[in-house]
Amino acid sequence: MSFEEVKRDWTELGAQDPLWAVHVATDKRGGRWEVDDFLELGRRDVARARDWLHGLGLPTKWSRVLDFGCGAGRLSQALAEYADEVVGVDVSVPMLETARALDRSDGKCQFVLNEVPDLHVFTSNSFDLVYSELVLQHLPAKVIADYLGEFVRVLRPGAVAVLQCTTRPLWTLKGTIWRLAPYRMVRLGQKLVLRYPAPMRMTALPPAKVAAVVSMHGAEVVAAITTDEPETHWQSSRYVIRKLGRHD
Repeated sequence: MSFEEVKRDWTELGAQDPLWAVHVATDKRGGRWEVDDFLELGRRDVARARDWLHGLGLPTKWSRVLDFGCGAGRLSQALAEYADEVVGVDVSVPMLETARALDRSDGKCQFVLNEVPDLHVFTSNSFDLVYSELVLQHLPAKVIADYLGEFVRVLRPGAVAVLQCTTRPLWTLKGTIWRLAPYRMVRLGQKLVLRYPAPMRMTALPPAKVAAVVSMHGAEVVAAITTDEPETHWQSSRYVIRKLGRHD
């Protein structure tokens, strides 16, 4: 699957059912997410990340934050409570339109379209935090690796990224399908059987690969947590990655 296909699919998902596409739940499909409940998911995830960072002795407030794959902005708005500025970036025009429509950050959030598989729209050493949840898992492995390098580039020395990647499918029925079926069959099943507006790719990325890639670009994995998530049929890993160098 190419980056252009990812862009096409997420543009369609953003146009058809943006909140459900960001956080898939059977009972929320068809525009049934309540906005307050949807935004509360972002506050919950950011609170968990801040507790983790606090336990590691790392900052929990920031000047400038990048929310990568911001979608409808649930994390951007939650992060804005602890930052001077949050830049949400996404490949999908309809997702960004939804994010702007739902924005309650009083101007702290800006939402930027980025339609290429890099972050050269942003200068190096320009963010205190890069945050990404439920995004990298939908990209091809090569694109994930390239973005990991870009995250390190845009971070200021000593600053951190908090990232989530899927590690492997579980041995559930759906997880076994992900393990064994060719992706073209999975795409077909998502469209014809599950009736998704567009298919959602899932990519496994071993923690050793994440550590190796960020090390190549001048960063280190400070901490990682791996958990089985039966509701998604995948195992996920979350990482705190720190760019080497002094943070002034």
